[in-house]
Amino acid sequence: MTAVKFQLEPLTCPSCIKKIEGALKKTDGVEEAKVLFNSGKVKAVYDADRVAPEELKTIIERLGYTVVA
Repeated sequence: MTAVKFQLEPLTCPSCIKKIEGALKKTDGVEEAKVLFNSGKVKAVYDADRVAPEELKTIIERLGYTVVA
């Protein structure tokens, strides 16, 4: 398993956490997804043979959030 962290633009509400975590957890190959509301960070643990970090970034951006790092 591999881990990746993304920094998002400031999150505005706690429901953002559920939305992002839910979408990532539904993705084939993602074992764990955790959003830290106060810091705006997302950590995902995934199988690099099944999904790429670029795909995870795209999922987050399609939800309407900006990944800054």
